[in-house]
Amino acid sequence: MLTLATRLPRFLAEFPAPPALPAGIAAHNPFGEPAVQALAQRFADTFYAEDRPRVALLGINPGRLGMGRTGVAFTDPAALAGPCGIAKDLPAGRPELSTQFVYRVVAALGGPAEFYRHFFLSSLYPLVLLNQGLNYNYYDSPALLKTLWPDLQHSLQQQVQQLGLRRDVAVSLGKRNGTFLQKLNDELGLFERVVVLDHPRYLMQYRRRELEANVAKYVEVLGSLPGIGNTN
Repeated sequence: MLTLATRLPRFLAEFPAPPALPAGIAAHNPFGEPAVQALAQRFADTFYAEDRPRVALLGINPGRLGMGRTGVAFTDPAALAGPCGIAKDLPAGRPELSTQFVYRVVAALGGPAEFYRHFFLSSLYPLVLLNQGLNYNYYDSPALLKTLWPDLQHSLQQQVQQLGLRRDVAVSLGKRNGTFLQKLNDELGLFERVVVLDHPRYLMQYRRRELEANVAKYVEVLGSLPGIGNTN
């Protein structure tokens, strides 16, 4: 039987390129790069070897400094080398704000091994989107959202059905992202309910003074989901 550790890298590497995008916007699949693919596989082998249903924590789409370099959602090179214990020779580069917040939550919920037993970190759209070389969100323009909507449907269906995610609940990382996740779920009927949290980058950029309280909110919400339990 194929495990999540086998299915996930295959899903990421084989996700199709989008149709023609609006001017100035490009999509990049980092999993076409052997080094990134190898890192993603090492991470999956380490944390997703146990084939069990996990709760999906779904962000928007990957950024170029985090998943774009490591192949792992919300995980920049520093987090991959530090808490995750992988790829210590990968240049750290500029820290990624979302990663810094997420790994505070991961630590509060028992560390990577315990966290990834229960949760699956990913994105609604799995490819990096760039506008003039800078990170861009799938919903940042109506034209882009319309173009990518079938791919968003495909991505969500594939992740749920092929990767064996829990169907009782999914968590959106980001309120606007949550609006579109709920709409997709209304169309596809994949989850019984959707829980929405503020996006990690938003909290780090605009609510940093309340960092500990925001981490505690994440821990409270995630730890209260059925079958999880607060590990503090």
